[in-house]
Amino acid sequence: MLRARIYLLFFVPYTLLCSLAAVIGGLFDSSGRAGHACARVWSFGSLWAARIRVEVDGLELVPSEGPVIYMGNHQGNFDILALTRAIPRLFSWVAKEELFRVPVFGAAMRRAGYIPLDRSDGRKALKSMNQAAQRIAAGASVVIFPEGTRTKDGALLPFKRGAFLLAVKAGVPIVPFTINGSRAINPRNRIELRPGTIRISFAAPIEVAGVPEAELLERVRTAIAAKLEVE
Repeated sequence: MLRARIYLLFFVPYTLLCSLAAVIGGLFDSSGRAGHACARVWSFGSLWAARIRVEVDGLELVPSEGPVIYMGNHQGNFDILALTRAIPRLFSWVAKEELFRVPVFGAAMRRAGYIPLDRSDGRKALKSMNQAAQRIAAGASVVIFPEGTRTKDGALLPFKRGAFLLAVKAGVPIVPFTINGSRAINPRNRIELRPGTIRISFAAPIEVAGVPEAELLERVRTAIAAKLEVE
């Protein structure tokens, strides 16, 4: 617990500094690259301070061109940092709209080209889903956790349909990934932090054209589960 509290003394101001840099950089760069570069610096520094290593395999399966949707399991708070470091291409996050209201941090997310998803009611959710699909189809690669939240025991949670509705609307391939080791480093709802290694494995892209939503969900789930380590 003490280690986690000491880490927060570094992480909070460091996150604020990187967010400010992203906001300023975004004033001169509308492509999102400046914001993404700041996010990469944020991830490297934060992981280094926490003494967390990231190991990646399957990068050769990730398409080098064209938009894709990365989908994978969600084990812990450090998943976002690890993925920001592991994915070799420019990408955005699809995140709940509430995060974009956080001072400075929310502005940095917008400058980086991240996509808000409003889930407050059905009409707003559909509108934001359509807007997100249009941005993805226009060339933005994104990351989504189809479970919607972090797992408590490492097992896959039920997948939410929204991620797959978005994939079908956007019409771009899904690249599954599997995260292992994150939960042991920082368990959900516990103020604990342990040094360790997060392992990220990418699987072959899954085309969405002509595939029913339920079948698409099962294909992605199977690909993620195939590389999930039993704890």
